Amino acid sequence: MLWLLIAVAVPLHGALRQESFDHTPPNWEGVNHRSTHFPERTVTQDFGFNPDTRHAGARAGEVGGRFQPAGEAAWYGWRLPQPRTLEEPLQAQGTLWVAPGGGHFLLGFFNTNSLNEWRTPNSLALRLNGRGDTFHCHFEYTTRLWRAGAGVIGTLVPGERITAQDLPSGRPYAWTLRYDPSGGDSLGEISLSLRALPASDRSDGSDGSVGSVGWVETARCTLDPGHRKDGATFTHFGLLPVLKTWDGAGEAWIDDVKVEGVAFDFSADPKWEAHGNRETHLTTDTRPRFDFGWSPTHHARGRAAGELGGLVFRGDCREPARMACYGDRLEDLTLEQPLMARGKVVMLRGVTDSTASIGFYHQAHSMTPNPSQKNSVPRDYLGINIEGPSSEGFFFYPVYRTHDGDQRAWNRNAGEPLRIRPDGTVHEWWLTYDPADAEGRGRLTVGLDDRTCVLDLEPGDRVAGTTFNRFGLCTPWIDGNSVTLYFDDLTYTASP
Repeated sequence: MLWLLIAVAVPLHGALRQESFDHTPPNWEGVNHRSTHFPERTVTQDFGFNPDTRHAGARAGEVGGRFQPAGEAAWYGWRLPQPRTLEEPLQAQGTLWVAPGGGHFLLGFFNTNSLNEWRTPNSLALRLNGRGDTFHCHFEYTTRLWRAGAGVIGTLVPGERITAQDLPSGRPYAWTLRYDPSGGDSLGEISLSLRALPASDRSDGSDGSVGSVGWVETARCTLDPGHRKDGATFTHFGLLPVLKTWDGAGEAWIDDVKVEGVAFDFSADPKWEAHGNRETHLTTDTRPRFDFGWSPTHHARGRAAGELGGLVFRGDCREPARMACYGDRLEDLTLEQPLMARGKVVMLRGVTDSTASIGFYHQAHSMTPNPSQKNSVPRDYLGINIEGPSSEGFFFYPVYRTHDGDQRAWNRNAGEPLRIRPDGTVHEWWLTYDPADAEGRGRLTVGLDDRTCVLDLEPGDRVAGTTFNRFGLCTPWIDGNSVTLYFDDLTYTASP
């Protein structure tokens, strides 16, 4: 196989070790990898049809309630007469009321067969985020290949900043969400209009300020090049909490909805379909409750059951309890000698703003608390990162950081990236480091299946006093969301 041939082509003077994880590996050890620092949390979803309330409309009867962000899917929606795609126009409209407080939920088109993370694949929706006395209104899409784009009621400078407008909570708004496949120079364009309405029990005046009666704002988002070609399929329209990890709940309601010309005034039960929307349960998916290491499972399809992996959050170097690792004890290795690793990998779930890292690290130096988050890659590290940006899904690329230097990572402008998706597909991967390559500076090469990418060391980094004494999973130094993934049938350098 190509990955094996390339790996063998690099001079390997160190001793290799193999680990198939068919039982608990006795030489592996971890810190915080099965975290007990963060308690289980109670998730309570309580949303759907209610015949008695009238927050968002003038008459009794509406849809909504309590939404709680969580890692477990919950939804309430109307099944479209037939699935829709990004190749045809879409339109929905209605009224909306968001209660003061927190919460984070989606309102729009989605696919019940692919509800697994945020960003939600096969979705096109408003994303509403409670901020106390105000809320933020984003709108976004995610293709079937986990590539996403977004707009906002507010200010958006692509690639630089996004500033959401603070919208007063506790009052009704009319909204219209449209998708035009011929818009945006035929890339596809989403538009969202939001208009403040008078409260049903009083007559509001208009002073032209945000949220006052008659205030209107329209924002647009053009699909990124290539995203429409990815495709997306929508099966339902409705409501769902943001799928990431446990967070504070909020309350919101919708009324007078029209989807693709079909009207719902909710004067009677619309009989929409639902899953998990009236449910209370405990969850361990709470940030950053790490839960990875040896597992008796067989997701990566190694030679036998047993593998390495689980729920991996980003770390946070500012607090010891928010950093974690799990790896094999090695003899001291440096950047003066060749290194290699290879095996199988499968990704089951990947939440936006997450990173998983496998590679060579130092048990003490890579886990040293530090008040600075200038670098996300730990000190004394050489390996592979799996992470976004959300507009591209998940990349698989080389990174390193010396003992006293700044992090270095593969430049996405250097060529076509290696991509991995949280779809359960098993991949062969490999990593080689050759200190003699790149005119003696050292070169790190990473492969996934039959493709590769390269990262050359900066001048002087090879002799910067960097030491590795572990191989395995080590969390980054900047906090964030989670990845669920597994590795198996590993081979790696274990001694000089």
